[in-house]
Amino acid sequence: MSRSRRVVLAVVAAGCAQSLAAQPFGLGRAATPAEIAAWDVDVAPDGSGLPPGQGGASRGEALFADFCAGCHGDFAEGVGRWPGLIGGYGTLDSRDPVKTVGSFWPYAPTLWDYVNRSMPYGNAQTLAPDDVYALVAYILSANDLVGPDTHLTEKTLPNVVMPNRHGFARDDRGKAERHLWRAEPCMTNCKPEVEIRMRATDLDVTPK
Repeated sequence: MSRSRRVVLAVVAAGCAQSLAAQPFGLGRAATPAEIAAWDVDVAPDGSGLPPGQGGASRGEALFADFCAGCHGDFAEGVGRWPGLIGGYGTLDSRDPVKTVGSFWPYAPTLWDYVNRSMPYGNAQTLAPDDVYALVAYILSANDLVGPDTHLTEKTLPNVVMPNRHGFARDDRGKAERHLWRAEPCMTNCKPEVEIRMRATDLDVTPK
């Protein structure tokens, strides 16, 4: 194909693209406010996005026994490979840190967000807001972060200060470690061959 013909075809293609872009395809529609609200369920660390509601730790204990204890234990201590939600204080700087809600979680409102969107396992988003407040109150109470008679609301939950609130730092690896991944790759003394010794399915790391 000659160069002039390629140029003509390119110009025609560009013109067609502009013409199509200017014409609506008649597909889809604008989302309604109700549809947007159904997706807009995230909760920020400062509590923004929490819905109105209230729940006490005592009621949360009963809900925990019904919906959570099968995986997390009767006292939130964890069952088998399922994670415990209590304990671990003072271990985060050790060789074997124990990361739980009490020891690791930085903000209480995001616990509400996680439970609301992801729990119970296999039946997520079936709990009413009041139930989630009650469960969060119980989990925080089990970690001795609130009293056993505590009732939490969208106003009081953000006031709960988690022990590890200041244990996180902004990820600055894009600048701090840029010299490591932008440097010329080492191409000397390479291994003669690469061997796959184990696969994730062999490790069996996923709970049954």
